[in-house]
Amino acid sequence: MELFSQEGLAFLTRWLHVLAGITWIGLLYYFNVVQVPAFAAYGDEGKARNISIDKLARRALWWFRWAAVVTLVLGLLIIGVTENYMQDFMSETSGYGLPHNAAIFVGMILGITMAANVWMVIWKNQKIVLANAANVIAGGEADPGAAAAGRRAVLASRQNMIFSLSMLFYMVGASHFFGPLYDGNDAGKAWTFVIIATVIGAILQLNALGKLGGTANTNKLLWPYESHKNAMYTAVGLWVVLYILGEILLKA
Repeated sequence: MELFSQEGLAFLTRWLHVLAGITWIGLLYYFNVVQVPAFAAYGDEGKARNISIDKLARRALWWFRWAAVVTLVLGLLIIGVTENYMQDFMSETSGYGLPHNAAIFVGMILGITMAANVWMVIWKNQKIVLANAANVIAGGEADPGAAAAGRRAVLASRQNMIFSLSMLFYMVGASHFFGPLYDGNDAGKAWTFVIIATVIGAILQLNALGKLGGTANTNKLLWPYESHKNAMYTAVGLWVVLYILGEILLKA
């Protein structure tokens, strides 16, 4: 296989896609498991906290958001450089197999949603937090809306953490797990799996955005996001539900 042949280009794109994804998801876990709990110990108006936000979080967020973009763009390029990738993708004549395609389709949906969260929710609100930190360090008044913006960013970030476990499983597992044992060839069942998974994901996403009761900490529906441990438990729960669903619908 020559690196600059179509086959080699497809391999190179996948490798870079995985490398960018490692950077993105690694930083996602860093924010949720390390940075947010550590910053909380400073107190809302602590000087050290604002300096850390301005110097550390600003740099980490740069790598975080652009790693998300590169991962998404390379994922889309894989479709373009892989011969006949989308040919009969969700039909019974698919060359890749319906369990493979349904699994990676769910992974794609979760990944695209996560990338949208990064730019449309997390970064949008973190810009307010960063501006407030820089202003306070310079001796200005704190922005009263910064805390609410930070909470919205954290809710979306923890939702991404919840999605990430299943997203990685279906992205990687499409080729390595959904093999001989998952040899179902029923397009109806494959689409049912994708649709149910998408509906579950949409409900969780709307909840994280506060559309099912607001973003205040009095909203009990936000339990999955109130700590990184809760997000971990919910991530495992989502994976278990989707795994059982796949066992029912994607096996022959």
